[in-house]
Amino acid sequence: MKAQLLTVLVLAGAVLASGVGVVYTRHVNRQFFIQLQKLQAERDTLDVEWESLQLEQSTLVMDAAVEEKARQRLNMMIPDPADVFYIKPND
Repeated sequence: MKAQLLTVLVLAGAVLASGVGVVYTRHVNRQFFIQLQKLQAERDTLDVEWESLQLEQSTLVMDAAVEEKARQRLNMMIPDPADVFYIKPND
């Protein structure tokens, strides 16, 4: 009789421990999933920023190329600051 009671108690303890393990595993899984979603959102933000920086870089390169062509083909140059006149608009 005592052996059966002991067996039942051991099995009940095993079932309880198994249930706690399942709950803990699901909790950890949810935390990792939330972290994954945050990291994916950060990755997407960084991708957008990277594309913007690449576009800006290509624009700067194109501006430098246009300036170089203007210097070579058209003999153009940046004027001295003393030779530049600024026009102030009327308010």
